[in-house]
Amino acid sequence: MLTLLVFLVILGILVFVHELGHFVVARRNGIKADEFGFGFPPRAIGCYLDEKTNKWKIVKGSEEIVSKNTIYSLNWFPIGGFVKIKGEDGGSKKEADSFTSKSAWIRIKVLAAGVTMNLLLAWVLLSATFMIGSYQDVTGENTAGSKILIEGIEQNSPAEKMGLKIGDTVSQNGEGATFATVEQFQKYIAENRGKEVTLVVQRGNQQLSLTGTPRTEIEAGKGALGISSLGEVITKKYSFIQSFWEGLKEMGNMLMMIGQVFYGLFHGQNAGVEVMGPVKLAIFTGQIIPLGFVFMLRFVAIFSVNLAIVNILPFPALDGGRILFILIEKMKGSPVSQKVETVFHSVGMLILLSLMFFITVREIFSPEILSKIKGFF
Repeated sequence: MLTLLVFLVILGILVFVHELGHFVVARRNGIKADEFGFGFPPRAIGCYLDEKTNKWKIVKGSEEIVSKNTIYSLNWFPIGGFVKIKGEDGGSKKEADSFTSKSAWIRIKVLAAGVTMNLLLAWVLLSATFMIGSYQDVTGENTAGSKILIEGIEQNSPAEKMGLKIGDTVSQNGEGATFATVEQFQKYIAENRGKEVTLVVQRGNQQLSLTGTPRTEIEAGKGALGISSLGEVITKKYSFIQSFWEGLKEMGNMLMMIGQVFYGLFHGQNAGVEVMGPVKLAIFTGQIIPLGFVFMLRFVAIFSVNLAIVNILPFPALDGGRILFILIEKMKGSPVSQKVETVFHSVGMLILLSLMFFITVREIFSPEILSKIKGFF
């Protein structure tokens, strides 16, 4: 239940921040927002500033209110938020406070503001990890005080079965012998293939002793224990200013990596990544929680960057798709037919919802998820 709650809170924050970006930029450019809500409808309660009395008034439930000011609401499904921007559906073209009456540049700014806010959130979170203290790779540098970090684990491997997780740091074996380098750790595992070994690992604030047996027969490119990636790291803290610079560089690296993945997908290449739906994301959240606060911040930052990238894609119903129609309008010198645009966005939304439904169903009924879902709640 804790995993589900944390996942919903993370998702809610990311969606709320995204919608807040649209709201702030719209209001700063003279566009009315009919309602800005926390959570999804139906509305529980709301308030607005009455223009006649200049006093705040309460709105109960789905009560309809005609006001020049924004209704700020709390809604029954506390996941994220939403903003109703006047004229976003193509109406009210002749009214000065309507989205459709504004220039192409202002409309693009409003649509891109959500993506910008998600990137800004990721930058702040990554910067916070560098201020608190984040891992820095020093593999091969023989740095004093370095730790052996597990960065990847093969599915159904001895490492997975013994309970090792990504983010664990290995300090020593069961006999108390410490590992100073990746090579020392790999040599120990290789020398004990087919024998039971005990590893002492640090996971967040916990120190655990885990037991498993390295494989005797190894496929090409795989390790005896099934740890696909290891690194030597140290924990390093940065100053306030330097943290934001390091956070910006880290976010840039994330954008480049995600961009390479999409480039590979569009060119028919095997990108080597798995599309994760809500079920696997929720379970992955549960795996991140024990690793500590810094890992959780980085996870939310990566999630936020991915949300930004997906939303800016020029696909109907997404922010990028709506921006594309504005660019087409500028190139042809006149707006695209509202009916045509509405159909495109409706079809795009249907495709996205169908894809999400398919991924979710596939995940729920996969053997991997079915074996874990019993203990999920």
